[in-house]
Amino acid sequence: MTASVELLAEGLAFPEGPVAMPDGDIVVTEIARGCLTRISKGRSYRLAETGGGPNGAALGPDGALYVCNNGGFSWDNSAGLRPVARAADNSGGCIQRVDPATGAVEVLYDRCGDIPLAAPNDIVFDAHGGFWFTDHGHRSGRKLDFGAVFYARADGSRIVEAAFPLIGPNGIGLSPQGDRLYVAETSSGRVWQWDVTAPGVLARAAWHSPTGGDLLAGLPGFWRFDSLAVEEEGNVAVACLRRGGIVVISPRGDMVETIPFDDPYTTNICFGGADMRSAFVTLSSHGQLVRLSWARPGLRLNCAG
Repeated sequence: MTASVELLAEGLAFPEGPVAMPDGDIVVTEIARGCLTRISKGRSYRLAETGGGPNGAALGPDGALYVCNNGGFSWDNSAGLRPVARAADNSGGCIQRVDPATGAVEVLYDRCGDIPLAAPNDIVFDAHGGFWFTDHGHRSGRKLDFGAVFYARADGSRIVEAAFPLIGPNGIGLSPQGDRLYVAETSSGRVWQWDVTAPGVLARAAWHSPTGGDLLAGLPGFWRFDSLAVEEEGNVAVACLRRGGIVVISPRGDMVETIPFDDPYTTNICFGGADMRSAFVTLSSHGQLVRLSWARPGLRLNCAG
């Protein structure tokens, strides 16, 4: 793919979680500022103050924004902004509901039964009005807090753990038919897949695996996967840390193409536009949101207008 890249916004404090809004605006999270920012016709303005570390976001069936809040990071700004570890004042993660009209923020979930949410990371809605999300977990010295995949209802009535354990689960997405769930692990550089048998229920792989799912892709070399988005025909576009760029993986696990960027913290991608062929990418250590034309249409998300 060769395409010109258009800069939509800069000066953002580690942007992630881009959401293409029905009116053409883009909302991003700014993890280091603890806020949501709306980008409209070349201008940026503060939409909501979430506190903590707002990460992945999605538009829900009620028109509200649902945010994975990781609780906050500590930061290194010596060579572009980058997260270092859990912030000293991080008291845990949560799922927040944000009214895009007023900026009002409420906590929808901060635990699943007796399991506290550690660092919710990314989120995708299904066709049933619920959402899947990853909890990245934390690492502290020699101790690893494993991550998990959860499913929850948007009205706050139900949350269940669907897959555990994972090592740094990050990006999450559904196949075009909604019958397969994809999750990217940052730490292992793998993309896992599960068959979805019911809302909140994943089939376990026939052969035992560490996550309970089947491996979609584990590419040669040192990949660190972040967020992902799915194309209309089923390819999975995964943002890549360290290498800087987007790698596109087919539903069979083959590499389709890579699109490089000059930011080693290329973290998120979403699709939008009338034909779903605009890709919006966060270059997080550079503090930028960019847009480029995509070779194939992206999948129109559930509840995304």
